[in-house]
Amino acid sequence: MDDDLPYTMTLSPATEPIDEFVTKLSGNPVWLEAPQWPVCVRHDRPMAFIGQFRLPGREPCMAYLFMSERCEGSWDPEAGENALIVQPGRLPPFIQILRGFTGPDGVHGDVHVDLDEVDPKCLKPWESRVLGQPEWLQSEEFPPGAWSFFFQLNESDCTCANFGGGVGYGFLSADKLEGRFLWQC
Repeated sequence: MDDDLPYTMTLSPATEPIDEFVTKLSGNPVWLEAPQWPVCVRHDRPMAFIGQFRLPGREPCMAYLFMSERCEGSWDPEAGENALIVQPGRLPPFIQILRGFTGPDGVHGDVHVDLDEVDPKCLKPWESRVLGQPEWLQSEEFPPGAWSFFFQLNESDCTCANFGGGVGYGFLSADKLEGRFLWQC
C-alpha cells in the first residue's frame, strides 16, 4: 500500500472464519501477539471487537478496533470506551485489558475487506477507506497530540458497530506503535 493514496473498502461476508493477518471486520481478532482484549472503563466488561486493520509494510503489523457496546461517551478517543490496539506496539495508558481473554465463544460472521486503490477525487462522501485523508462528518477532530489518519469506517458498511449513524476514524502515532479511535454522528 502507498501511504499517500486512499484505498476504499469493499466488504463481503466470509464463507469461513478468517485466520490471517489481513484487514477484516467482525468475528474474532487474529492476534499478532498475546491477546490484549480491552475492558470498557465505564461498564467494567469486555469491549466488542469491531475489526482488524493491517498496517502498510512488509512485516505484519496490526491494529485492532474495539468499542463499548453502549455508546454514551465512547466517541472520545481517550475515555477508555473504545480502543485501537496496535501490535507490535504499546498499550495506551487509559486502556485496561483482560489478560488471557481471547474473545467470546461461538462468534461467527467474519467480513472480508478488499482494499482498492482510488483517486482521492473519486471518493464518495464518508466512504469507508484506509489511508489518504479523513472526510469529517462534522468539524475536523484529530485526537490531542501528533496523530496521522489511518482509516475511516462508515457505520452503514459495518453492522458490528454503533457510531450513532455516523462515521468512525482511526489514527496512528508518528511511530505507528499506538492508536486512537473516535466517531462522529
